[in-house]
Amino acid sequence: MAITLTERAAAQVRRILEKRGHGLGLKLGVTPSGCTGFAYKLDVADTAGPQDLVFESHGVKVLVAQDDLPMLDGTVIDYRREGLNESFKFDNPNVKATCGCGESFAV
Repeated sequence: MAITLTERAAAQVRRILEKRGHGLGLKLGVTPSGCTGFAYKLDVADTAGPQDLVFESHGVKVLVAQDDLPMLDGTVIDYRREGLNESFKFDNPNVKATCGCGESFAV
């Protein structure tokens, strides 16, 4: 069971934390959304809750609630620039379908 960051994603999270001035790491979760069921949610975590699992990649912590882990286990998070756009991208082996706009997924 693991969630990993690429070097680019870890570097971006470090930049966010440095700019913010504090934070423990990246909080990854899912929320019901869209036409296929779920969407990723990202936030900065200041502390780990009792239900959070903590993974570390390239010196950056990623926190995931135990309830979300079955949908996220094995996910690799990258940070990509495509033209003028920059964003985190998710390679999630649990995804069975995605919506046409790419905003939601089903497991």
